[in-house]
Amino acid sequence: MPKSTGKQQYGNDSISALKGADRVRKRPGVIFGSDGLEGCEHAVFEILSNAIDEAREGHGDTITITRYEDKSIEVEDFGRGCPVDWNEKEQKFNWELVFCELYAGGKYNNLEGDNYEYSLGLNGLGTCATQYASEYFDALIHRDGFEYSLHFEKGENIGGLQKAPWSGKKTGSRFRWKPDLDVFTDINIPVEFFLDVLKRQAVVNAGVTFRFRNQVNGKFETTDFQYQNGIVDYVRELSGENALTTPVFWQTERRGRDRVDKPDYKVKLSVSFCFSNTVNIIEHYHNSSWLEHGGSPEKAMRSAFVSAIDAYLRQQGKYQKAESKITWNDIQDCLVFVSNNFSTQTSYENQTKKAINNKFVQEAMTDFLKSQMEVYFIENPFDAGKIAEQVLINKRSRESAEKARLNIKKKLSGNVDISNRVQKFVDCRTKDTERRELYIVEGDSALGSVKLSRDAEFQGIMPVRGKILNCLKADFGKIFKSEIITDLLKVLGCGVEVHDKRAKDMADFDLMNLRWNKVVICTDADVDGYQIRTLILTMLYRLTPTLIQRGYVYIAESPLYEINYKEKTWFAYNETEKTNILSELGDRKYTIQRSKGLGENEPDMMWLTTMNPATRRLIKVMPEDVERTAQVFDLLLGDNLSGRKDHIAENAYNYLEVADIACPSGAAPPLLK
Repeated sequence: MPKSTGKQQYGNDSISALKGADRVRKRPGVIFGSDGLEGCEHAVFEILSNAIDEAREGHGDTITITRYEDKSIEVEDFGRGCPVDWNEKEQKFNWELVFCELYAGGKYNNLEGDNYEYSLGLNGLGTCATQYASEYFDALIHRDGFEYSLHFEKGENIGGLQKAPWSGKKTGSRFRWKPDLDVFTDINIPVEFFLDVLKRQAVVNAGVTFRFRNQVNGKFETTDFQYQNGIVDYVRELSGENALTTPVFWQTERRGRDRVDKPDYKVKLSVSFCFSNTVNIIEHYHNSSWLEHGGSPEKAMRSAFVSAIDAYLRQQGKYQKAESKITWNDIQDCLVFVSNNFSTQTSYENQTKKAINNKFVQEAMTDFLKSQMEVYFIENPFDAGKIAEQVLINKRSRESAEKARLNIKKKLSGNVDISNRVQKFVDCRTKDTERRELYIVEGDSALGSVKLSRDAEFQGIMPVRGKILNCLKADFGKIFKSEIITDLLKVLGCGVEVHDKRAKDMADFDLMNLRWNKVVICTDADVDGYQIRTLILTMLYRLTPTLIQRGYVYIAESPLYEINYKEKTWFAYNETEKTNILSELGDRKYTIQRSKGLGENEPDMMWLTTMNPATRRLIKVMPEDVERTAQVFDLLLGDNLSGRKDHIAENAYNYLEVADIACPSGAAPPLLK
């Protein structure tokens, strides 16, 4: 019998389900997006959202939120009061559904014109989840002539529902809770969070007063937020007195669907914007939630504004001959824009509601903005002219700045946008020079294989197209006319150590501008591969010798043999390794084959043998004696013809086994005669 490891076995009895409060308390990040302060803040917004929904339905015009010194929070509204009494349909008390059941609420039928047609909270998660995540949670509700109260501790109800007659005229709900440190890592929500959230909600809920009370030394500091005209007042506040155009306000309602197999839903669109040469702010709200990451309305706005303003510039002949069209960046630089949309069906990216992805919202808003902009330009020719002029100024300034930046960059590094300018160069994602590796490979086939095998985060690829010049024999004029060589130098980025008028287009050498921590020469393990490797090394030696001296240049060893026995594979990088592996295998039935060229390798094998820092073999090209290296290069590739002949005569016998020489039977190779 196998020896027991002492570890618990994984079987049918290992599967379990979280129940009750544990569904939130043990996994708060699933509901709130985080178990830190951000998640704790989101819980506050969930409770606030319900109060906002009531106010927007016309029930109450004031919402009060209180931050207590003990880090507890209270939200009070003056709506109809949360239903908590017996629910005949569900055969449960409503308080159990609202505070103790996930996915329970009164906002699921909004497509049918039921309560809360346009609502922040549609998932039925927020109130229950916040209660579950609290050290304590108290609810005080006035409705139907009664006062209801509930008390919870760590997700458990204490004392049941308390109900008493209420003669006051006031209705509404008041919830006070303290986030639990057993659930969240931090519950000290800063004052700035409350001020920011309440101001944003005042912007998108016209006429509703949001009151913030902050307890300091037992006393309360009160701040009110209210925008009587909503987003148009906000845009006017943002743009100030020196805006280029007067803020406009547009709104409409549309009906449609995201897919043909989905039901129609209503969308209420409203936007306010103006143009400014000093301020640029863009904010999107949907069902009162601030869409920090935008989504559908952001895409709609960009598409509509670029299309409409570009069309106007063309109609008015504002573009210069052969001038490129405007981009979104040119418009964004002078735009103050706020959208405040509502829909009866909303597809948020997640429960944190920072972006929506409704297809119909995007389509409806794009069409609405395009048509409105067209009318606006006709009805406001003076403002249209100012907008067009400012957008063109932004565009031409951007292009001039970009041109100047590229010229400076070219001077400093000899490179202008190498990803686009150097043919077939494949860059990596990271900008951290300490991590970046450049693989110099031979040909398109190797490029394809290495590209599939690499880690795109830190490994770039530069293919060598054809045979590179012998830089020891060629003059500088010919060298710097070689596209292969100049492209390689651009990719390296460090310039050249050559002081010659024919190198005038190349930057002076500066090691600080080297874009790579490793320059890896990666060629096939055959005669052609060795030749290309030597030619590249020669180029580096003559043009950038410091790279060799400082140890930046490497050679990637490719295995000569692949040996397979059953499901195991060995790679031999030389004859000695092959012999050792075969001796270990003995009489076992194995297969052995010469390793394929780089272009024929499978990505997994290529990664394992050549690309993976943990398993690859790299030879650092860092000669101890630079003069000796120069002598070797000169001997093999320079003009010393007699010396090269002598070297071949003395050493060629060492390479007969790999030489591709066909001799008559019994005849000696020419070099041995």
